[in-house]
Amino acid sequence: MKRKEAKMIDFIEKGDERGKLVVVEALKDIPFEIKRIFYMYGSEKNVIRGQHANKKSQFVLINVSGSSKIRVDNGDKSEVIVLDRPNKGIYIPSMIWKDMFDFSEDSVLLVLSDQYYDSEEYIRDYEQYCKMIKVRL
Repeated sequence: MKRKEAKMIDFIEKGDERGKLVVVEALKDIPFEIKRIFYMYGSEKNVIRGQHANKKSQFVLINVSGSSKIRVDNGDKSEVIVLDRPNKGIYIPSMIWKDMFDFSEDSVLLVLSDQYYDSEEYIRDYEQYCKMIKVRL
């Protein structure tokens, strides 16, 4: 069985002399219905956010201002993605470990999720995550 992987999403950017507009529609531009929206800002450059995987939740992350780096790890492959444009996002399926770091001063990282918050579905220990991933294959 192939492991899930994160993937980049390019959103359509429209604009004229008044400015730019990016639209994100559930089940059209992203592969799920949106149940939760949150955003991170004011994080210092040396802060690492995330540091967990989710059993059920899927996410789309978009840096609507500034930039940040996202490390995604599916147990086989780890990669770092730079989010630095408001029309680029990353889709992160469930059971992917994620870290967000290297935030610019003006970073606003928008997060869309298909699940309401449930602390029970968070895996916050990387070794436990790796064991769970191996069992699922």
